[in-house]
Amino acid sequence: MTNGYCATATGVSSLDDPSMMRRFVSGKWLRCGYTTGSCASGAAKAATLMALTGEDLSTVVVSTPDGHELTLDVLDISSGNGWASCAVRKDGGDDPDATDQALIYARVELSDNSSNKGIVIDGGFGIGRVTQPGLDQPVGAAAINTVPRRMIERAVLEGWEQAGRVTSERLGQGPDLADTAINPAVAPGLTVIISCPTGEDIAAKTFNPKLGVVGGISILGTTGIVEPMSNAALIETTAREISVLAAGGTRDLVIVVGNYGQSFATTGLGLDLKAISVAKPTPQYGWVKSSNFIGEAITAAAQHGFRRVLVVGHLGKMSKLGIGMLNTHSSVGDGRIETLTACALEAGASLDLLHTLSGCVSTDAVVTALAGADLLEPTMSTLKRRIQDTFDRRTPGRSVEVHAAPTPDDSRLTRPSTPPSTGDEPTGLQLEWVCFTGLNGQYTTVAQSAGSAALIAEWSRS
Repeated sequence: MTNGYCATATGVSSLDDPSMMRRFVSGKWLRCGYTTGSCASGAAKAATLMALTGEDLSTVVVSTPDGHELTLDVLDISSGNGWASCAVRKDGGDDPDATDQALIYARVELSDNSSNKGIVIDGGFGIGRVTQPGLDQPVGAAAINTVPRRMIERAVLEGWEQAGRVTSERLGQGPDLADTAINPAVAPGLTVIISCPTGEDIAAKTFNPKLGVVGGISILGTTGIVEPMSNAALIETTAREISVLAAGGTRDLVIVVGNYGQSFATTGLGLDLKAISVAKPTPQYGWVKSSNFIGEAITAAAQHGFRRVLVVGHLGKMSKLGIGMLNTHSSVGDGRIETLTACALEAGASLDLLHTLSGCVSTDAVVTALAGADLLEPTMSTLKRRIQDTFDRRTPGRSVEVHAAPTPDDSRLTRPSTPPSTGDEPTGLQLEWVCFTGLNGQYTTVAQSAGSAALIAEWSRS
């Protein structure tokens, strides 16, 4: 079937399976994949069936939360009296992440105590443990999120019901386990241990150490399907980091826009980001990397009650805010050079200079041309007003004033100057920002909000 952007079918266990779900992205069809949660539920269902029937399986069918059926290969089977173990290999489709091709194992063991009822789900080797509040699972629990836990539980119950039918039919009797279907309270005592032999190594390449999840990967997924080129995972990761910081009591936040933003916040502004993480924020502030999703990060900070937020980004990203873009990915749109050219026009640039600017291939080149024409400060002043307007619309009623950045020949370029206090600073979310770029061989501040310098001075001393 099709749903507008995704062609779907069963039988998605093979990397080369042409019936794998596909999504139309940027003019081409790309394969979808399936989450670690789908792998864990598939392995758990297969292990349940094999523990109860004693018969090995080559494939298993599981349903995802959004209604798709996945047929997954069952690998590395082992079993004994009352238990079975097997694995499903993670397939990230055409948008693979660090867990792509990892084997996700489930070991299912039946309780030998007839009074034990229900299903216990836990993590084994290679599955992380939560050490900080604010995540999906409580501190001390295995990092198997709520939706995957429900998927695993349902899969185990489906396996129990299916095994009951197989056994009853083998004995010539009708199904006698119908009342256990999707009802964990009346299911037998089953322990399900999810593991990943390579999980500890994989986790080092993920956000888990920063989030306070130690010892392995997380079992994740809300739909069971990995969509290629999905931005949802990046947005969700940033939101989770902000949630963890808030749960730990942090109320001041630095949002760095990409790796350049992180580097300049450290070397250009003197913020010691290397010494802190979500798991270990300073008493003063925490930080997150927003990637291109500046607006989503600000919204998450506001929702979690942060008091002060500082956004640090390169002109190549921040200039897009001058035309209202809060998702700065190039696939969404560009407009950097056009925005700066329009600001220069408002600042009084000549026709020849405008032609020069429109032919620039980078924002750094624009800055160099503007500085040579003594128009950098008025052009950046116009851009600042536009950026502030965009931020104001994202956080209405909670904005701050902007002021002129130093002139290009001012030695203060590498660190924002402190504006005089007006005595009527805003309440609620105080949103400040710094925009930097390359000039004369170094990265320097070219635009900033009024309160950013005081905030940076305070935090750089911490």
